[in-house]
Amino acid sequence: MSTVTALTPPTMIQTLARVDLNLLVALDVLLRERSVTRAADRLNLSQPALSASLAKLRRLFGDELLTRVGNRYELTPLAAVLLDRTAAALAAAATVFAAPTAFDPATATREFELYVSDYAASVLAAPLVRLARAEAPGVGLRIQPLNATAVDDAPSFLRDHDGLVLPHGFIEDARHVDLFSDRFVLLVSADNSAVGDAITVDDLRTMPMVVAYSTRTGVNTAVHQLRLAGVEPRTETVTESFLIVPFLIAGTDRIGLVPALLARRLSALDEVRAIPCPFPVNDLVESLWWHRRHEDDPGHRWFRSLLIRASATVGAPVPPPAPPSPSSMPPITDPDFRK
Repeated sequence: MSTVTALTPPTMIQTLARVDLNLLVALDVLLRERSVTRAADRLNLSQPALSASLAKLRRLFGDELLTRVGNRYELTPLAAVLLDRTAAALAAAATVFAAPTAFDPATATREFELYVSDYAASVLAAPLVRLARAEAPGVGLRIQPLNATAVDDAPSFLRDHDGLVLPHGFIEDARHVDLFSDRFVLLVSADNSAVGDAITVDDLRTMPMVVAYSTRTGVNTAVHQLRLAGVEPRTETVTESFLIVPFLIAGTDRIGLVPALLARRLSALDEVRAIPCPFPVNDLVESLWWHRRHEDDPGHRWFRSLLIRASATVGAPVPPPAPPSPSSMPPITDPDFRK
């Protein structure tokens, strides 16, 4: 029986033979930073050395790649296409040359990239960085803001990035582990004399509300469950950031729903205060999501363990108050809703 061996196409070999593959790293960082100065700093190179690499890349592609517009650089149309490919190419090269059987956090110099919401970052970033520094002083953590591309194209996005932190209901066909849970509370202005230590469901029908996450890229669990119960909040302002909510409430008669762990930190502003939700709401469960290609990577296994252990230190929110009486609101019709 003959054996068929997969060969690299000759044209591909010829192309790679005339290219310095180190230029791939320079290309990726240059396109992401859009600045020779910042890219040189990230790569620990001198600006003249990286400028020389940029000149080679421009000759190779027959394109400027970066063009100056005012006091900044912008990507050319070709560069925008290349940006989508460089991360995948680097990840593929790393799987060829990396040693998958060994990862020593004490000596490793790898960088991990994590995409999180502002809320998750406010809760998790500090203990995560402290733990990483203690165990792996040479490891870098790049904590990025969650964006529409990361969420909407998660199965593809996660191939080239280490992980996303967000609740269930947004991603399918990806590995995950639950990190920590939280509950929602109501935020009101500290000087809102019309609101005492609690409000009723009927109050929610008429009070102006600030709603965080009311788009395709995010769903506020508490608001959704309020609607399931037949209560349509009087939404006055919408924002895609929990951290902005207190500034839209302070000094006004608005209210807003935020996770309790975040509310605990926001209370230090002395301009807002937290009160219990007058209706039962499911916990908010934040999870780490990653692509199956990272499953057996020793470094990624350590990274996942780091996130789990950091999450264990964030602390549970204060014990919830007594639930409202059944007569105060209609029953929730979908108690298992997690989105």
